[in-house]
Amino acid sequence: MKFYNTLTRKKEEFIPIKDKEVSIYACGPTVYNFIHIGNARPAIVFDVLRRYLEYKGYQVNYIQNFTDVDDKIINRANEENTTAMAIAEKYIQSYFEDLEDLGVKKATVHPRVSEHMDSIIQMIQKLIDNGKAYEVNGNVFYSVESFPEYGKLSGQSIEDLKAGARIEIDEEKRSPLDFALWKKQKPGEPYWDSPWGQGRPGWHIECSAMSTELLGETIDIHAGGQDLIFPHHENEIAQSEGANNVPFAHYWLHNGYININNEKMSKSLGNFFTVRDIKERFNLSALRLFMLMAQYRSPLNFSDELIESAQNALDRLENARTNYNHLLKVTNEKELSQSQKEWVNSLKDYKDSFIEAMDDDLNTSDAISSIFELIKDSNTTLNEDSPKEMVNEAASLFFELCNILNILPEQDEILEEDIQKLIDQRQLARKNKDFKRADAIRDQLKEKGIELMDTRDGVKWKKL
Repeated sequence: MKFYNTLTRKKEEFIPIKDKEVSIYACGPTVYNFIHIGNARPAIVFDVLRRYLEYKGYQVNYIQNFTDVDDKIINRANEENTTAMAIAEKYIQSYFEDLEDLGVKKATVHPRVSEHMDSIIQMIQKLIDNGKAYEVNGNVFYSVESFPEYGKLSGQSIEDLKAGARIEIDEEKRSPLDFALWKKQKPGEPYWDSPWGQGRPGWHIECSAMSTELLGETIDIHAGGQDLIFPHHENEIAQSEGANNVPFAHYWLHNGYININNEKMSKSLGNFFTVRDIKERFNLSALRLFMLMAQYRSPLNFSDELIESAQNALDRLENARTNYNHLLKVTNEKELSQSQKEWVNSLKDYKDSFIEAMDDDLNTSDAISSIFELIKDSNTTLNEDSPKEMVNEAASLFFELCNILNILPEQDEILEEDIQKLIDQRQLARKNKDFKRADAIRDQLKEKGIELMDTRDGVKWKKL
């Protein structure tokens, strides 16, 4: 299994610190609003990373934080005449609701900044003791020049960064590149007591402190959006390695940007969409599939046409499930012919191509193509006269591969009694050539959210 490591700028064989355990830290949202589709991409991508590692037999300790102490949260609280903690709690719960709709599992732990203040303060003090940070009038800054490797993740040197730095108004800093670890309290802001006075942490220090506390000084994988490479992840490395004197993360994985109709998503352009905006018009299972139909590092363009294409692909998956389940019910146990045995053995090729794609830097695009090739082959090969073993082998593989990516929404296979009766009544009406009655029942079922499909293999149904 290989991943593209942002730190080394190449694909590398994945070798975890511990044999069958993997530690992952993924940067989560600042909880002051509903998440937008840009937030949804890393949530979905790294959920698949976790699921695939678990499928491969690893025990995954997956941490995703909530930034619940931030200027944006404080500003929103002031606008709504409430507390910052109330705002954070509101949007944390909405985040969990949105992630459930997107098929994303909760992390092993979702730490909050406000609940890990002791470890944050301890790491800041350690950085001061190590000569990596300094305090001025109740503020604490990280000294970038004290960490010669600064810029190794983003590929920028300290000298280049200094040359491009804007003139800083903040004269407390020794260098314009230095960044805040602790901010002195301002009137009306939440605060915590510290050795440097009342205040709150800077943004970057929280992830270093919580990762160290929950996963140890060195982790396997640090993940996040491409926009976080600089300065956030660069600063995390400087903090963590400046405090602990060991490598922070062995592999850095970053997903690409999302554009809207070939333009950068922006509120000023009016093309800013939350997940809840998308849910009003599209199935969020289709949004998940859309995100995974591109390799995670590539830029992704969102448009109505493309999400509709993903919905069509999702329909094909659901139709395949319906077909497999129907054939599993009606086929009989039979002896396989030699050619049928060969066909069953050939199914392994689809699994092998799926695994090969996923092992190649989590190439979900090619992995999904393998699933659709399996469906195409099954549609041309299987029918009601096929031996049940053939159907079972193909269906089992289909469900196994879909479950790894979690791209097949759950469906209740047991119809309510009254709906089943309506289907039976429609069949009887068709048999008696009462097509008006049959059409009326079809319309009635559609109102109940059940679509009927008359196929050569009988009546099939799916939920709308």
